[in-house]
Amino acid sequence: EMGKGSFKYAWVLDKLKAERERGITIDIALWKFETARYYVTIIDAPGHRDFIKNMITGTSQADCAVLIVAAGTGEFEAGISKNGQTREHALLAFTLGVKQLIVGVNKMDSTEPPFSEPRFEEIKKEVSSYIKKIGYNPLAVAFVPISGWHGDNMLEPSTKMPWFKGWQVERKEGKAEGKCLIEALDAILPPARPTDKALLLPLQDVYKIGGIGTVPV
Repeated sequence: EMGKGSFKYAWVLDKLKAERERGITIDIALWKFETARYYVTIIDAPGHRDFIKNMITGTSQADCAVLIVAAGTGEFEAGISKNGQTREHALLAFTLGVKQLIVGVNKMDSTEPPFSEPRFEEIKKEVSSYIKKIGYNPLAVAFVPISGWHGDNMLEPSTKMPWFKGWQVERKEGKAEGKCLIEALDAILPPARPTDKALLLPLQDVYKIGGIGTVPV
């Protein structure tokens, strides 16, 4: 009705009226589902630079980051540029302690020509070079070409990208491989929970409420 058909999957998590009207994620949203191995909680964080505070709030709670990179002509270049959001989000994720990373190369249907292997390889090379500089090991990162609009390589291998033989990761815990994004999520290593250590609580804000006092949140 609003002429935003390409946002149909985003609308599962974009509940606010302003988010749907503007076609961007503003606040973080949670969505739970089950895979073959895990119960997964998706923290949908905004990618727009105006809402970076909300992105930090969501990312700080994550065990693994899924960095979505747009493959469209000009879109990737804008994101990977000096002040681009692809760079900033990858750096923030690593700085916030999210050491596991998956890269989803999205909008493969909008490349020239559609579902272009050279475009995917170009993006993979550029992103690998950058994330290596900030501390990630590219060999331990799954790069998956996807189309969120059509659902290609999200849950099942796409027939439109026969050239993609699958992703592989190498890490000290062993190797993993697959073809889809859902399989990359299943390859995440559960982080060690230091339950025997002292309790630390994140502090997001402090409110002074009349008649009650100072309340940390």
